[in-house]
Order: sequence, then structure tokens, then C-alpha cells
Amino acid sequence: MNWEQLLSLKRQGDTHKRLRKEQDETRLGFEVDYDRIIFSSAFRSLQDKTQVIPLSKTSFVHTRLTHSLEVSVVGRSLGRVVGKKILEKHPHLAAVHGYQFNDFGAIVAAAALAHDIGNPPFGHSGEKAIGEYFKTGNGKKYKDRLTPKQYQDLIDFEGNANGFKILTESREGIEGGLRLSYATLGAFMKYPKESLPKKPTAHIAHKKFGYFQNETAFFHEVAQEVGLLRHTIGNEVTYSRHPLTFLVEAADDICYTIIDFEDGINLGLIEEEYALEYLIKLVKDTINTSKYNQLATTADRLSYLRALAINTLIQEAATIFLENEEKIFAGTFDSALIDKSNYEAQITDIIKISIAKIYQSQEVTEKEIAGYEILATLLDCYCQAAENYHETAPSNYDKLILRAEGAHFNYKNEDPYTRLIGICKYVAGLTDGNALLKFQKIRGLQV
Repeated sequence: MNWEQLLSLKRQGDTHKRLRKEQDETRLGFEVDYDRIIFSSAFRSLQDKTQVIPLSKTSFVHTRLTHSLEVSVVGRSLGRVVGKKILEKHPHLAAVHGYQFNDFGAIVAAAALAHDIGNPPFGHSGEKAIGEYFKTGNGKKYKDRLTPKQYQDLIDFEGNANGFKILTESREGIEGGLRLSYATLGAFMKYPKESLPKKPTAHIAHKKFGYFQNETAFFHEVAQEVGLLRHTIGNEVTYSRHPLTFLVEAADDICYTIIDFEDGINLGLIEEEYALEYLIKLVKDTINTSKYNQLATTADRLSYLRALAINTLIQEAATIFLENEEKIFAGTFDSALIDKSNYEAQITDIIKISIAKIYQSQEVTEKEIAGYEILATLLDCYCQAAENYHETAPSNYDKLILRAEGAHFNYKNEDPYTRLIGICKYVAGLTDGNALLKFQKIRGLQV
């Protein structure tokens, strides 16, 4: 891999090469990516999608939207810190090609902004609910009509792959989705492999998968344009990660570790004194004790410790990246940056508390149970109506469902996989509140 390719400004459909030194500095291509994402309807829907507490009415609890904005801010800082050092190490990038350290920040910020754009309602349990509908629910009847990879896409429904679909899928009148730069798409591609083979190695890039079968050709195009290392596992093709993907991942890891923990404290799920003690351990080398002791409220103490913790981990992640640049370029760096942190023990302690006190709390558990029922009901209703349209004479109820919802997915497509993955994309794109409302209408609970 080389940075010139990795920082490609190319967009889907381009017929000429975009050169960095010819870019308008007031409207840089990588910054255009950020703008296109933030103005998209898929991004706006994150304002009513779960980060920690599904269907929470508490104003200060993070949604996927506020989480994504915060991850992008952290990612921008990470990218700039790393970019400055990369340009010092590879001066031709600036002297010959015109790249600046802010370019690295802009790419990571845009990819980080989009990192959750494909996630379904009700948090990660939403992914599991969609998968289980096809694995053990009524959707398992479709298995014999699909290839093994197509079926795996459904039973292991993956928000990252759905995000790539949302960002790149053409629709009527709009070719190439948001038409982001290939550098930003490359940095977004956290798991550069398809759904099978599942977890072929312990490498972090193989933990999940990054694209559905319908996006295979374009995924390969992006990977090859930015020069990702190509590998084969058995007969299957995978790629090494784009180096900046490690920074996107680190920004996400930093934010959910620290800020979900903060939400737990604000919600009263984690005792304040107990929690602050763990945060202080993380920032013990940088805390101003005198300043901290002057803070009178929980909110102010949390805010101070959060800022210190995030800054500490940004510097740590950047250092780890730069120390391992050669391994990352060779595809042999096989873990998340934060996993190599000197603060790994403190981070692990915080995550363990968050799992026990927040993610497995009674409130979260009860709402996730409701989410399973809601999503299974919607999928069953839409999939059955689409199937009946093709296989039998659709009932009047099917016709009503397709009249009400059919504009959102291509139920007329002859290919069952394309129909099913389109329905999944639509359901995954619903907000928590909208999914609940549609469920209530289907069940006749609201008219």
C-alpha cells in the first residue's frame, strides 16, 4: 500500500483523475464527503436510534446521531495528529501531491461520521433480531432459494455491510449513492471481507464482514483503487484494512468506552463515586487535582474527566498507530489500536462495568425484548407480502401492505435475495420510534 493511492479523491463514475494539488481549498473533496453524509436522510435518522438505552426519553442520553458526531470529532483529531507525522515522514506527499495534515483528519472524520449509518433500530440487538428472523424465525424458509453467502448475509445481518450499501447503492435518478471519495469509503470499510468464510482468522479485520453480495463488484473496485493488500483464504478474497480504518475504529472505541460510561452515571445505573474512581485511574498522569477538587457538581466532574480521558486516549492511539505504521501497511497488525494501549487494563475495567450495569440492565433488556418482537413482525409482514406477490395471488391484506410500504423496497424484483436484502435495508433504516409506530399499526393498535 502507499499513501498516494490510499488518499484517492476518486468518486464512483469519475472519468478523469482528481488531483489533490488541483483541489479548491475552500471546498476540499474530503470535506464534501462529510457534508454529503451529514445532510443525508440516513444520517438524520440516527437522531432516534439507540446508542445505549432503546426508546429512551431522557434528554442527556446519547443517540446514534450524537455518538456519531462525537466519534467524528475524535476521529478528526486523531487523523490530524497522525497526518502531521505522516507528512513529516513522507514529505513528497505535500511537496509533490499537495496533501496537508488536515486531509487525514477530514477523511477519518467523514468515515467516522458514517460508521453507524447502517445500524438498525434498537442497538446491536436490532442486528441480531434481523439475523434470527432468517435463522430461526419464519424467514428460515428462504434458505433453499439462496446461495450460502446470500443466506449468511441475512442470518448475520451486519450494520457495517448495510452502511456500505447505503453509502454506495444507486437508486432511480441517483448513481452511486452519496458518491463519496474512495479514500473515505476505504477508511469506512472496517471489515474488508464478505460474510463467508465466517471469522477465518483471529485478525481484527475478520471479526465481521463489510459488504453484502449485491455490492461485491463495487467493493472490489474501491479496494483496488486505494491499493488495499489482497489476500486469499481458501478460494475467497479478502483485503487488509485501509490504515485510516484503524483510526476510525479507535475513535469509536474511545467514545463508546468513555461516553457510554458517562451515560450510565447520569442515568444512575453506575454509582458516581465508584465510577469517578475508575475514570481518575485512566487520567492519573494528567489530572489537575486542585482544579478537579473545585468542581461542585457531578456533571462538571464528569465533563472534566471525560475531556482528559478522551485526549489521553487520542494521543495514545496516535502513538500506537505511528509506531506500527509498517505492520499496518503490511497487513500484519491484527488488533484494534486501543487493545495495545498502556491503559488497556483501565479500559477493560470500564467496559466490564458498562456491560454489567448498563448494557445488561433491566431497562435495556426489556426494551431489547420488545425490539425483537417489533422487527420480526415488520420483516414477516413485508417479506410475506412480497413473496405472495410473486408466488401466489396476493391477498387483499398483502396488497394493502405493499401499497403502504412497497415504495420503500423493490418487491417487484424477480430475485428473492435482492428483495429480501432490500426489505432488511428498509427495516434497518427505520428509527426506534418509527419502527414501533409501524408495528402498532400492523397490529391494529393505532390507526
